[in-house]
Amino acid sequence: MTFRATATMPSVPARSDVLVSPQWLEEHFGDPSLRLIEVDVSPAPYETGHIEGAVLWNVYQDFKDTEYRPADKATIEHLVRRSGIDEDSTIVLYGLAPAMGFWLMKLYRHTDVRILDAARDTWRREGRPWTTTVPSQVVTAYALPDEDHSIRAECFDVERSIGHPSHTLLDVRSDLEYRGERFWPSGGEQVGGRAGHVPCAVNLSIETVLDERGSYRSPAEIQRVFASIDLPDDQEVTCYCTIGGRASTAWFALHYLLGRQHVRVYDGSWAEWGLMTSTPVESG
Repeated sequence: MTFRATATMPSVPARSDVLVSPQWLEEHFGDPSLRLIEVDVSPAPYETGHIEGAVLWNVYQDFKDTEYRPADKATIEHLVRRSGIDEDSTIVLYGLAPAMGFWLMKLYRHTDVRILDAARDTWRREGRPWTTTVPSQVVTAYALPDEDHSIRAECFDVERSIGHPSHTLLDVRSDLEYRGERFWPSGGEQVGGRAGHVPCAVNLSIETVLDERGSYRSPAEIQRVFASIDLPDDQEVTCYCTIGGRASTAWFALHYLLGRQHVRVYDGSWAEWGLMTSTPVESG
């Protein structure tokens, strides 16, 4: 059985509602409700230059605790407030892991969240507004709603899914990470970390869902990326990677661009799983 995209459901926004072009973003710079966020794993790229008006969300510092476990609601609420976001904000994300920021805001049920459909280098190469100035934001009192548990998987959910006939664990890391030759994508070591994959997980690199400009490919092209794995329409899917960025990209592509339901992100991902002593790990 091969993967087939399900029909787009009424609850799933159109592509234009979740992806914005560089031209659209530049035209909306003056909108008072617009909040622009760069998502990365290091402050270095942002400090060398960023899109005018953008603030930085650092995945390791803002989304994780010191043991790489997902930050709690209070921590994320503080991050959102100091970014000047309130319930009426239009949030546009870009950078290394914009889909993870998108997923996080949808986890807390924010209505208007979008991704810039281009890489930061594409934006700069086209000569669009670029700066090293860090914008000041008015701190809000935004009280985040409760989590949407339908899009998040925690470690115990993943463990219960191992070998389940109606559930697919989708590992979207590189082949070297999946086979246990690397803990981190860079090849860096992790003290106490076990390399490998969750038993029964299938491996699929999703780098090709984006084109050379950093834009999402057409639904037909994205469908072909996922067609290499056995993913029946009625299967529940849990995506994981190392810290959640690539997993969120897979989730975004499957749900928002292909209209697939019942897709979740294990945002603890391998950085959490591989450091736990009781979780099962396979390699090879």
